[in-house]
Amino acid sequence: MKSIFDKTENETIISRINKLTPETKAEWGKMNASQMLSHCQAPMDVAFGNLTLKANPIIALLGRLMKNKILNESEFKKNSPTAPAFIRNTPCDFESSKADLIQKISRLADEGKQVIKMHKHPFFGKMNDEEWDKLMWKHMDHHLRQFGV
Repeated sequence: MKSIFDKTENETIISRINKLTPETKAEWGKMNASQMLSHCQAPMDVAFGNLTLKANPIIALLGRLMKNKILNESEFKKNSPTAPAFIRNTPCDFESSKADLIQKISRLADEGKQVIKMHKHPFFGKMNDEEWDKLMWKHMDHHLRQFGV
């Protein structure tokens, strides 16, 4: 499994981000490239302890039951559901969203696993560093594939 904490793998993600332009079209979904760059920051903000989400107890129970299945799939499925707080349906600035996302991704490799401050995911429940690693890697890969990079 690739690791978002690994400097080489982390640089690969950043290289893929750098191939995006404001005009890059999605192969599926509703977001444009700018919105996707902003959207991808939200789960990192949760992991860093900078964004707190409250989950409906029924949804949280469902998430706990599905956690292993989702984290152990080879990749996330197209048009997977997302937390309402992560949805971006208003304009986002491409360059600032791109720079902010790259800064957050770089932080994962520079600071390592100790950057993870939230160990209870609002949907999946208790998460260890390896699970956060899988989740963040797969989420980034999912959206970069969505935009063909």
